[in-house]
Amino acid sequence: MLPFSFLLNLDYMGNFCVYILNSKIIDQYYIGSTENLEVRLDQHRRHVFQRAFSKRAEDWEIFHVIECQSIIQALKIEKHIKSNRSRKYLLDLVTYPQISKKLVEKYGALLDL
Repeated sequence: MLPFSFLLNLDYMGNFCVYILNSKIIDQYYIGSTENLEVRLDQHRRHVFQRAFSKRAEDWEIFHVIECQSIIQALKIEKHIKSNRSRKYLLDLVTYPQISKKLVEKYGALLDL
């Protein structure tokens, strides 16, 4: 998790993304956001965060990734996806790439404020 002081720096533009992981063993998905997907996936697999939902499995694989322009955009898209609470919506994100594109456009407008 990024420190609160970092979140206040709205001008920072990194290589952020929203990611969806899938575990076939527990048949579950995990949705998160990060600046470094490779490191974050390794953290999930090694159970770095002891109280995290992702500790339930060790076979997490990348299911889908949405590239973002900022941490604010990534957090908004992550929240949007989580609010749907639908396995079908997660599958549709992969099946219909235009959904991800529209999310980036919708929450990209926040960067122009």
